[in-house]
Amino acid sequence: MNLYRRHNPSKCGSKELVACKHKRKPCPIWVRGTDPQGKYWDVSLKRLVKVQGRSVRDWAAAEKFLAEWERNGGSAPKAATRPTIEQWRTDYMADATTRGLASETLRKYQQLFSQLEAFAKDKGIRFANEFDVEITTAFRLSWNDKALSASKKLERLRSIMEFATEREWLAKNFASYLKAPIVRDSPTLPFTTDEMSKIMRAARTNQRVYTFIAVMRSSGLRISDVTRLAVANLNGNRLSLYQAKTGEPISIELDEIVADALRAVVPLNRNKDYFFWTGASTLRAAVSVWRRRMADVFKRAEIVNGHSHRLRDTFAVALLVNNTSIEDVSRLLGHKSIKITEKHYNPWVPERQKALDKAIKGANGWLKELQPAKRGKLVRFGGAA
Repeated sequence: MNLYRRHNPSKCGSKELVACKHKRKPCPIWVRGTDPQGKYWDVSLKRLVKVQGRSVRDWAAAEKFLAEWERNGGSAPKAATRPTIEQWRTDYMADATTRGLASETLRKYQQLFSQLEAFAKDKGIRFANEFDVEITTAFRLSWNDKALSASKKLERLRSIMEFATEREWLAKNFASYLKAPIVRDSPTLPFTTDEMSKIMRAARTNQRVYTFIAVMRSSGLRISDVTRLAVANLNGNRLSLYQAKTGEPISIELDEIVADALRAVVPLNRNKDYFFWTGASTLRAAVSVWRRRMADVFKRAEIVNGHSHRLRDTFAVALLVNNTSIEDVSRLLGHKSIKITEKHYNPWVPERQKALDKAIKGANGWLKELQPAKRGKLVRFGGAA
């Protein structure tokens, strides 16, 4: 059995077969010869294996089909599955849900698929296997995200394409060919003692907001975790919960003043099972409400670049400068890996900075050989200027 490309200059647009091979959509591949059962064939590969899409025009894919056909003793290979993008989404989300991904992570995958479907509809694409490097690149170029968000979204795109590749819906994980954007991390900026005083004074007009900020500063929890904090999470003065973002367990002993303030806000909340959430809305909507309330406090306190995550940074840095090990801080923050903690908070570890200063001082021993400059006399290095 032999493969050949059935060139049709009138439809292809290329006069020569050589030029046709290098087109994005070359002429179809046919198979000719006698199969192991003695039957003669001269038929389009597309008709033979009933596969639609670009794969029947790809020579490597055609060779794969032919090899499978011959291994099967002349029985044509089964038709390749060709799911729609909607089916791709349904199957992936079902798998992701079964794996127990966090609700926020699932939401981001849903959002990515919605964007993918809108892009595909605009380009006239219906099936998963119509994606290739060029189309995947065009999809990435349609994003308006900043570097960090685009980098995270690219990771999710690679994940859903890997899922499709494993099921042979895609020839390759085309997203793996795309380079991630360069992400320049912003330095950690904890609030100063003076800024914290201004923030707490500005929040005093609302007991719930005041307590919310006090809990964030005292625990290092993310805004989403404080928003969904349940009364059952507080046992005496100890907070115990699983983080919404990472699912990591957290156990923190609060100061008695903060714990009492938490208990005092329960009667002020409509849902007595939570401290700050009614439970009627989605967590995402509730977090947005609290983020706006805190933004108003930062504005009234005249804090430049004030945002909730800086309270978490303030908690971590305060521990580090008081000689708490970075390993313990990592556990308190609920990081999955200490590398995450080191990435954001290494400059604030006194022991490491002292070790670096000592190493530099030791490396500068050669300075002893320099003669001190006499007063009023310029010392030149390397000869006359």
